[in-house]
Amino acid sequence: MVHQTMNTSNSPAPRASSKINHMSSVLLRAVLGWTAAAILGSLTGCSFAPQRPPLTVYPDPPTVAPVFTAPVVAAAAVLPQPALDALVRPTARGRWVISDWSALPGWHDDLLTQAWPALLRSCERPTPVWAATCAAARALAAPDELMVRSFLRERLQPWRVEGNDGRADGLMTGYFEPYIEASRTPTARFNVPLHALPADLIAVQTLGIAREPWYTRAQIDSLPAAQAALRGREIAWVADPLDALLLQIQGSGRLVFTEPGGQRRVVRLAYAGHNQQPYQSVGRWLVEQGAFTLEQASWPVIRHWARNNPQRVREMLAVNPRYVFFREEPLPDPNLGPLGAQGVALIPGRSIAVDKDSVPYGTPVWIATTEPQAWSQNPTPARPLQRLVLAQDTGSAITGAVRADYFWGWGDGVEDVAGRTKQPLRMWVLWPRS
Repeated sequence: MVHQTMNTSNSPAPRASSKINHMSSVLLRAVLGWTAAAILGSLTGCSFAPQRPPLTVYPDPPTVAPVFTAPVVAAAAVLPQPALDALVRPTARGRWVISDWSALPGWHDDLLTQAWPALLRSCERPTPVWAATCAAARALAAPDELMVRSFLRERLQPWRVEGNDGRADGLMTGYFEPYIEASRTPTARFNVPLHALPADLIAVQTLGIAREPWYTRAQIDSLPAAQAALRGREIAWVADPLDALLLQIQGSGRLVFTEPGGQRRVVRLAYAGHNQQPYQSVGRWLVEQGAFTLEQASWPVIRHWARNNPQRVREMLAVNPRYVFFREEPLPDPNLGPLGAQGVALIPGRSIAVDKDSVPYGTPVWIATTEPQAWSQNPTPARPLQRLVLAQDTGSAITGAVRADYFWGWGDGVEDVAGRTKQPLRMWVLWPRS
């Protein structure tokens, strides 16, 4: 599932210390006997449920003393070079720094059994470095909380994710699977088309042929040649151009059709490709237009502006030249999300999209962030959101080391909460011990 995100800012939090501190004697003995495994090869593989999973409220985590307390030069006097090399692993976007389970905020509060199905799904497409761990995970029959926690601690090692500049603080946004009424034929109400890939782009995608970008969104709306290329490629029609834009931003969605006899049928619309034009945020454009502030920007606020300014909606849509095409898929199990970029079904609240140049697909990730809040002049303290998730997807706007897009699921309320998700983030990857 390839998607963009509605976030309008990704400015990082203040710089975190990049120095490696003094290790406890227990961790020191472990590091001396540990050999590093390569991390830069990414894991390969790439009716309806109206209610999203309830948000879980976690208590504030206890303050934990850092695992390291002295600079690298002090450790160098004690550790041989191979052990020092095992403390930090570079990635294309930053680095991983060895950490400890005690450094994970809320580690003892999460219900890890809720993340276990997502881990097993990632294990459907393991790479060699994960083969032994995944085989052992599949061998556990209905593990309880204690078994899952022990399994993770025995087999995996936490690493703190940092950027190239040493920052350990980043950004989490949110995405979801829209749920939209649609029609098989155009009507007075349903008059906004959703298209399958045009023939010339099918050839480009199938054969990997390089070509100039296709028509922009504005040209598709205005040029007869672009409209002729899309004639007969309509999959369905929706009532609101913002619903079409939302489907294109999220990358997939569920369409609800009312059949002639009154029965309702749900299908999934999956990402098939785009017009090779750059993605531009309509939210950022509206902030620059003075429609609202950066702090207020969210998808619900954008919808509100569009309702109040119908004469400017076409102008707003043209700001984003990217146009996404779809393919229709059956929905045999409405409890499963769409396929992520790893090629496995996403699970609400336990799947994230990442920059695969920093975190390989299929990696368990511990996130420490907060739940989104509605904008208010007198905000209340945000509730912690600290849990185990799996890196199973990506998106064109998800770039950087400490960066994640949290999959909220589908159904009532998710559009609002996902649209408001722009949270500070810290991340730890959990990687197999060598």
